[in-house]
Amino acid sequence: MSEQWTDDLQVSQVRMARPTDQLSEIERFYCEGVGLHKIGSFTGHQGYSGLMLGLPNASYHLEFTEHVNGSPCPAPTKDNLLVLYIPDIEKIERIKIRLEQMGYPEVEPENPYWAEKGTTIEDPDGWRVVLMNTEGYNFSIALLC
Repeated sequence: MSEQWTDDLQVSQVRMARPTDQLSEIERFYCEGVGLHKIGSFTGHQGYSGLMLGLPNASYHLEFTEHVNGSPCPAPTKDNLLVLYIPDIEKIERIKIRLEQMGYPEVEPENPYWAEKGTTIEDPDGWRVVLMNTEGYNFSIALLC
């Protein structure tokens, strides 16, 4: 598998964005609870406020926006997931305990695969985050099989 972008698609940054009507609680969940870094924010942009959360030295991040007239964003299904691969089980346990103390207990995943080595937790809007105790998936191995 090529590790270079194609000539037609040379992406310099990836942002996943979604609305919320609980911006401050989302920030608390993902920054204090999960441990992501606040890498930017804005207020009063045509009625929108928002924040960007990410990992150090990464060209991808999450954006959450809130509109002055409300920005409800119900989770579409229990299997729409943000999966964070964390190989150190002790770090997962610390995150899990911290989130539980904040009022966010572990939930049963829709797909039992995520329960094998993962911990699933719902954010303030009901979207699910999986803390997966693996290095991640090696696509080059899968393509060779």
